[in-house]
Amino acid sequence: PPTTTRRTPPTTRTKKVPTAPVAAGQPLARYAACRQAGGFLFCSGVIAVDPGTGAVMDRYDHLDQGARHALQGLGYDTGQVSVDVSEAPIVVQSWVVLERIRAMIEPFGATMADVTRLVQYFRDLRHYPAYNRIRNLYFDNPVVSTVVEVSRMLPDDRVWVEVEATVYLGERGSA
Repeated sequence: PPTTTRRTPPTTRTKKVPTAPVAAGQPLARYAACRQAGGFLFCSGVIAVDPGTGAVMDRYDHLDQGARHALQGLGYDTGQVSVDVSEAPIVVQSWVVLERIRAMIEPFGATMADVTRLVQYFRDLRHYPAYNRIRNLYFDNPVVSTVVEVSRMLPDDRVWVEVEATVYLGERGSA
């Protein structure tokens, strides 16, 4: 049988690079949640999957009380099952995705104000207005954005939104 040679990872780094918390952006496969290049941080697509169970987060009870209170201020999480059942998946996933991006970039000394570009993938573009209302809670100024409708996303069809972020770290990233 053919032999394979595995590269041994270096034991030391010339530069300490923060790592994102597991819950913030644990990849579903073998890829980096984020990668720093010079003064930029590139974040892989983030979805709302519970890292402990692998379940897609799509109900208001998946969120903490602080998140629910903020969403109620936008008119979501009404307590009316007939309304909440249709709005909850995109609203919850939008909140979780943006919160995870925030948590992923903080160890690099960045805030959401440092996000320069978002690529947003939706299973249905009719979900964009709800996402956009939640996104406005995270950004005071407009962010360069691309919005794309796709037919499917991993791990299953209950994922309605995925977001990639590019963050400018400036001098923090090139030191």
